[in-house]
Amino acid sequence: MSWLGILLVGLAVTDLVHSVRKVKVLPQMVGALSVLVLGMLADLTSGRDLVALAVIAVVVLAWGFAVTWGFGHPAQNAAWAPLGLFSSALVVAIACSVLAPPADGPIGHWLGSGPLPALDGVSADRFLLLLGAFLLQLSTGNVLVRLVLKSTGTINPRKDGGMPPTQLKGGRLLGPLERVFILALAMGGQVTAASIVVAAKGLLRFPELSSRHEQQTVHEMTEYFLLGSFVSWLVALGSFVLLV
Repeated sequence: MSWLGILLVGLAVTDLVHSVRKVKVLPQMVGALSVLVLGMLADLTSGRDLVALAVIAVVVLAWGFAVTWGFGHPAQNAAWAPLGLFSSALVVAIACSVLAPPADGPIGHWLGSGPLPALDGVSADRFLLLLGAFLLQLSTGNVLVRLVLKSTGTINPRKDGGMPPTQLKGGRLLGPLERVFILALAMGGQVTAASIVVAAKGLLRFPELSSRHEQQTVHEMTEYFLLGSFVSWLVALGSFVLLV
């Protein structure tokens, strides 16, 4: 599973850097570099590993360019390019995970030293997968949500002008927090508690989704909320499936 974990980290780092510094080419270059550095730290230095790391680095580079193009192109179906790349890369990485040798190296030695009680007994492979899964929730989850919303033509009510202006700017922060919370609860065996988080979000949005005024706007907002929320939850629960 070492290759899969490194792929997830590379994709996540690319999106995180882009969310902080929207500089052309820089995010995907940093993401590709993180793939190579992690590979060396995990002692993945055989010929097969080097080929795999090179392929993963190319995929990470392609992901960065595809996302930029998908959001920048006016066509609605432009979003399917990065979505298809992400899905294909994930499927191939999962299928090839049985070929990946166990990771070790400095990462394995660090884990063996017992740095944190929560990491006691965690293998290097497992650590890479955990790191990638949790990093994926921070920014890549938002990217995937926005890509799906664009590919389906679902409007953003705020940008469309259908919803009243708001001073609240925490939407892009609440999504990652929600996904990390759900993933952490699921990893802790508290799947029922994770479902309560989902239900609570629906209750908090109920007043604006049940307004009798401007029904067309309400319908559009409901579609936007439901589709975006379900994709966001799918990212968290899909990551949990990879970890079990």
